[in-house]
Amino acid sequence: MAAIRSLKGMVGLVTGGASGLGRATVERLVSQGARAVILDLPSSDGASLAHSLGESCAFAPADVTSEEQVQAAVGVARERFGRLDLAVNCAGIAVAVKTYNHKKNQPHSLEDFTRVITVNIAGTFNVIRLAVGEMGRNEPDADGHRGLVVNTASVAAFDGQVGQAAYSASKGGIVGMTLPIARDLAPMGIRVVTIAPGLFSTPLLAGLPEKVRTFLARQVPFPSRLGDPAEFAHLVQALAENPMINGEVIRLDGGIRMQP
Repeated sequence: MAAIRSLKGMVGLVTGGASGLGRATVERLVSQGARAVILDLPSSDGASLAHSLGESCAFAPADVTSEEQVQAAVGVARERFGRLDLAVNCAGIAVAVKTYNHKKNQPHSLEDFTRVITVNIAGTFNVIRLAVGEMGRNEPDADGHRGLVVNTASVAAFDGQVGQAAYSASKGGIVGMTLPIARDLAPMGIRVVTIAPGLFSTPLLAGLPEKVRTFLARQVPFPSRLGDPAEFAHLVQALAENPMINGEVIRLDGGIRMQP
């Protein structure tokens, strides 16, 4: 029988960790006896969040697309906590623009499209490739397990809406690289899993009018509400504790299938 894994004692690096899904994940890790490094932009609330969570948390200001800054964040995990067991990629951006606006005779900005692809796909890959180098130093457990990477895609990878060409393409890229990276890292005992959330109550949706939020919540079959970031964090914990889940994309969406 494989040993039951526990978050207690693990060290996690969470990108986008100062807000939304990332923040909930950081708080969950610390509450379960793990230690966490918040990787987020210098302008984020990362420093104050880390301070509020105490000695079990550190802030590493970084842009996920920067090799130097992400390497430094991985270094914070090593220097402060001695190891890295878990990397959770929650950082991401979005734009809402149609491929072509015929009323204004204006195509989608190539710069905007490229920026979303760069942050969401290349940024995620940048964190993976640097984090797993540190995980590879860990002594394997009885299963040969050394670490776990959890990525964040979206149901938009499968059910993209009007104006989501860039966002859907970026999240589809994260889905598409999950299995090959899991296969790449299997010999080192490092797993790769992607969560595809549906409609969650994050800062992005918080800016919408209450009427719109209520309408969106009703689109979810069951439970008919927006997801709580704590539910995303709970799934991250479950993935960390269950070593058989690997190379998979898990929809966390209340059964929603977005219609055009």
